[in-house]
Amino acid sequence: MQSGVRTGEHYITGDVACAEGAIAAGCTFFGAYPITPATEIAEHMAERLPDVGGTFLQMEDEIAAIASILGAAWTGAKSMTATSGPGFSLMMENLGLAVCTETPCVIVNVQRTGPSTGLPTMTGQADMMQARWGSHGDYELIALAPSSPQDCFYQTIRAFNLSEKYRVPVLIMADEIVGHMSEKVVIPEASKIRLVDRPKPTGRKDRFKLYEPGPNGVAPMPAIGDGYNIHVTGLTHDERGYPAMTVEAQDQMMTRIKGKIRNNLDDIIETESYRMEDADIVIVSYGISVRTGLSAVDQARALGYKAGLLRLVTVWPFPENLIRETAERVSGFITVEINLGQIHYEVERCAGGRAEAHLVGSAGGKIIHPEKVLECIREKF
Repeated sequence: MQSGVRTGEHYITGDVACAEGAIAAGCTFFGAYPITPATEIAEHMAERLPDVGGTFLQMEDEIAAIASILGAAWTGAKSMTATSGPGFSLMMENLGLAVCTETPCVIVNVQRTGPSTGLPTMTGQADMMQARWGSHGDYELIALAPSSPQDCFYQTIRAFNLSEKYRVPVLIMADEIVGHMSEKVVIPEASKIRLVDRPKPTGRKDRFKLYEPGPNGVAPMPAIGDGYNIHVTGLTHDERGYPAMTVEAQDQMMTRIKGKIRNNLDDIIETESYRMEDADIVIVSYGISVRTGLSAVDQARALGYKAGLLRLVTVWPFPENLIRETAERVSGFITVEINLGQIHYEVERCAGGRAEAHLVGSAGGKIIHPEKVLECIREKF
């Protein structure tokens, strides 16, 4: 073990890998309320945080859990919480607060079947639109979708790095199967893990402005207690952080909040391709549904169809330009996801009629079989 990181090969679940990724990323505060199928993340963080001098705090509910990680972030800590659908719904108001106050933190949603209590122990991917639009108002955030326990480890580190770099809440949109499946996870030495820390202010403290953006549109962020004048509010505010109840202040604030994401898409958006070089049919998937897509591509190729896979590692912001460019050279897309059509609507929108767009989805509960994708290929292409 080096610097709290448990190096080497491990046979662990995606939930545990996510917790280990948080430790490797430098997380020192975890506030949560237990919920299936994310409880194992909290349990493992409760065990591991004392190893690195961190703090685990079980709150009275999910509203308090996300509030606690926002407070911890302003003390200088890298902070995280984990939940599932019902708890994610309760967190939406404070997610908006994190966006408005530009508070870096990581929120894990191990998705299950909904709506409401739904099927607590069964998988789903139907919180994807809620991840983007669940809080009120206009805003931008980042959402990643791991497809394996190993991916849970690395994407959790990446989530912290993006959160720190851009001062935004970052969502990890896992799912029950990825969270509970056990596979080999390789954890490298701490010295080989690249970490990013939030930008710190320099210069005279009496002239500091809490939301004055730097060169990449992100404002430096001191910790409470560093000696800077800090005022944090969910009201529309000016660059000092003080409430400013004008249309002009709202426009300036929102331009900054949205701009630091929209102006850095090339750095934020990550996708992976499989057999896409000559593909005429593109399967788009994320999370556990990537496994379905990979198998379907190979089986379709064996039948003579030129299929390829586009995996969305970053789901939000959505890779609009990539879908538009791909639509110019392929016959169509098939979105594979465990819901009744959420990311599919984004694919369809960006394809814009230049290529067909079809959905292979389900109401939730289990992984989609590759044969369902092959049936769509045979019927539509």
